[in-house]
Amino acid sequence: MNLEDLMKAAQNVQDQLSKAQDTLDHVEVDGVAGGGLVKVKATAKGRIVGIDIDESLLAPSEKQMLEDLIAAAFNDARAKADTVSQQEMSKMTAGLPLPPGFKLPF
Repeated sequence: MNLEDLMKAAQNVQDQLSKAQDTLDHVEVDGVAGGGLVKVKATAKGRIVGIDIDESLLAPSEKQMLEDLIAAAFNDARAKADTVSQQEMSKMTAGLPLPPGFKLPF
């Protein structure tokens, strides 16, 4: 493989990465906490697009629990977003001759 072919291959990978990143911003995951009392909707890229809080948690006496459940739902959404992102990236890089442990995007 000469330098020109290598440059074309690198550009192709860059184009595929860009498309994959755009796709990830349209794939949505739901983070859930408290048995569904708090839900966070996020894109697989990690952008939060919505929060749903059960009315039973809106009492002042439930403030600390609500804060904990919101944090848990955010963390659940983030973990699911990471999983989807890793799956999409591994599909894209399946045929590339990358060294073991090499991760994309750079």
